[in-house]
Amino acid sequence: MKNNALNTRELAIAAGLAALSALVQIIHIGYLSPQWGMWIDIVAVTWVIAFLLFGFRMALIVSLIGAVIITLVAPETWLGAGMKWIASFPTFLVLGLWLFKIKKPLSYYKNPLHLLLPVVIAIIIRCLLIIPINYFYAIPIWTKMTPLQAMQTIPWYIIALFNIVQSSIDVAFAWVLIYKFRLNRYATHIAQE
Repeated sequence: MKNNALNTRELAIAAGLAALSALVQIIHIGYLSPQWGMWIDIVAVTWVIAFLLFGFRMALIVSLIGAVIITLVAPETWLGAGMKWIASFPTFLVLGLWLFKIKKPLSYYKNPLHLLLPVVIAIIIRCLLIIPINYFYAIPIWTKMTPLQAMQTIPWYIIALFNIVQSSIDVAFAWVLIYKFRLNRYATHIAQE
């Protein structure tokens, strides 16, 4: 029977990545659109790094821990953390399902061209989720606008564009750190095959 427990090294790396995601949220490294109030940041980069190093389960753990920490310490609290998690989840979910479908190890993504199709699919899913969630949930809570006012104020394509750019940054930056800066030396044996 396969042991699914995380080892000490994996737990330490997961804790570090989750803390780093919260730290970059707190100091908010990124770009804030003055007109739309939306951020492009590097919070979820560590979540994608966790995926590329250890797979879906570790990305899920790191992202959930990171989101909880962000909820407790960031000014945006639960709304910002929840929206970041909902928006980012399709990326590592689709990357994981794609590997499962084609029966390849994590190291398959060492070739950046192998990321293109699953990332495009993840971006489409992200936009299909995040646009209505913004209009009917986040924007009304954050700004007190009605959904109709939100739709008239912030066009859907602006939300889509920010999310396309954000997903692209998350994956590209994580890939560069993993494969160009050789963070993949910390990956599990299974991930390196």
